[in-house]
Order: sequence, then C-alpha cells, then structure tokens
Amino acid sequence: MFGSFRLLRCLVLLVILLATAFSFCQTSIDSVHVTPREKSIEPVEDASAKLPFGTKLLRARADLVLVPVSITDSYNRPVVGLERQNFQLFENKKERPIKNFSSEDTPISVGIILDVSGSMANKLERARDAVAQFVDIANPQDEFFLITFSDSPHLLTDFTTDSAKIQSDLLTVRSNGRTSLLDAIYLGLREMRNARYSRRALLILSDGGDNHSRYSERDVKDAVREADVLIYAVGTYDTYVNTEEELLGPDLLRSITNMTGGETFTLSTEAEMPAVTRSIGTQLRHQYVLAYEPLTCHTDRKWYKINVRLRLPNALRNHFLHVASRRGYYAGGE
Repeated sequence: MFGSFRLLRCLVLLVILLATAFSFCQTSIDSVHVTPREKSIEPVEDASAKLPFGTKLLRARADLVLVPVSITDSYNRPVVGLERQNFQLFENKKERPIKNFSSEDTPISVGIILDVSGSMANKLERARDAVAQFVDIANPQDEFFLITFSDSPHLLTDFTTDSAKIQSDLLTVRSNGRTSLLDAIYLGLREMRNARYSRRALLILSDGGDNHSRYSERDVKDAVREADVLIYAVGTYDTYVNTEEELLGPDLLRSITNMTGGETFTLSTEAEMPAVTRSIGTQLRHQYVLAYEPLTCHTDRKWYKINVRLRLPNALRNHFLHVASRRGYYAGGE
C-alpha cells in the first residue's frame, strides 16, 4: 500500500513538471512584445564583462520579436505607404512569416545624449537648437531624458513628456572638460531600463571621439547588442584634430549606430545640426514595425541575426531606398 502511494505521488509530480515545460515554450500570436530579461553583473577584472556600477544587461526573450524598420530615399526622406507584403524578414538566413505589421505613429522613449566637453563651447547654441527641433517633431506622448557628458556623464533630466523642460534644462549647461562618450552611452542604456514604451532610441550629439571613459569600445558594443535600442548620432568635427581618439570619433559612432539599425550623420558645420535632428525625429515617427515568431523557443542566450528585405512595388523599383532595422537579438534563458 505504501509503495503504491509513493508511485502515485511520483506520477502526479511528473505530470506537473511536463505541463510546466510545455507552457514555457508555447507562444501566443496576440502577445506582441519583447520581454527584457534583467541579469545582474558583478564587477570583474575582464574588461569585456565590465559595466558601470548598478548597470544590468538587457536580453531579449521573445514570444514575438519586434523589428522597427526605417525606409528612406536618396534624399533621406521617409518612405511611407508600404504594406506587409512589401517586406521579407529572415532570422539566421531563414525566412519567417510576418505575424503582425504596423505603420502607425506610436509613442517612443528617447534618450538625448549631449556632449558638453570644452570643444563644444562654440557649438552649444546650435546643439540646443538641434534638440529643440528634434523634440518639436515628436509625438505628444513621447517621453525623453537628457544626459550631458564631459569628464563624466550626468543625467540632467529624467524621463518626462514635457519637452519644454528638456529645453529649459539645457539653458543651464556650460562646456568644459574632456569627452567620456562611451560612459555616456552606457548610462543612457541603463536609464532606458525605466522606459515606458517598447520602442526606444538614443540620440547622440558630439564633436569628438572618446578620450576620458572608463569603459572600452568593446564594452559598449556588447551592451548595445543586448539592449534593443535604436541609436542615432550627429557629429560635428573640427578640420584639425590633436589626438587619435578625435580622428576615430566618426568611425566609432558609425560602428555603434549601425549595429542597432540607426545611423550616424557626420556634418561639416554645426549649423546643419537642427535640420538633421529634425529629420531623425521625422524618421522615428514614420517607422514600420514588423513582428515574427522565432524559429524555436530560444533560451540559449545566443545572438540571432535579423535581416529585412524589400519587395518593392513597380513604382519604386527604380528608386534607391535605404533600409535600416535592428541587426538581431539575444535570446533569454533561465
């Protein structure tokens, strides 16, 4: 009798475990989201694993994977009016059906990261205009935060939907010190953990390469791959530079933004900044969002590449169009 009772109890436990495992990998087409998985990282000596104090990496763990896509023409104008059938989507070179498609202007969480180092002294006024143009074109529901950086980054304005506050806080900024660009990007990714919306972007305004950060280019790129945040950068660079870091500044920003589906704009003069940031704001308001089911229920924490291609209607086949989208995601796991 006692042996039979133990056998019955084991069978009940086995059924419960099987039901739990099945529900973990089952997905729902109606739940369109990417759920971030937060993992605490302890400080270690290996530079590739370092994070700013208090930072947690974000990993994508998806029922459906969201892929924001920007389409622009040769004049950098958004291309609107495309439909689901105009897109092809691939994960690790295998085509995936597009389960959900949207081209609506949905709210976005944006972090503005502004260089206020000493070399920006004569460019700050234009930078303020550029930020004003960017927030002016925004969706009224968009939220923003503002980070300034010189010797170190500083969160000047926490998330707010009041664009006037961003512009008001900028009036207090003065330029001095060196350029901790990489640390500022790290801080921006950390702050983005508190974002309200699933669509997220950083806008970086700078005039030089990094010369004062604690964290390396490799550290930043590892964190960017984890974060699922679009990054745009606008750079104004002096004709003559004194250091190798300044010389490599444009390439550094370009390599980071391209990973995310964003873009780097290298300007010959700061007078161009307001028009460019306004154009970026317009692009963010005219994005397509594709959603697809992963090939399997990924829990391996590996990088899965995403590629988006166009099937153009006849009217657009002879036009040069630029496609910008996220490059991939890290699968979550327990």
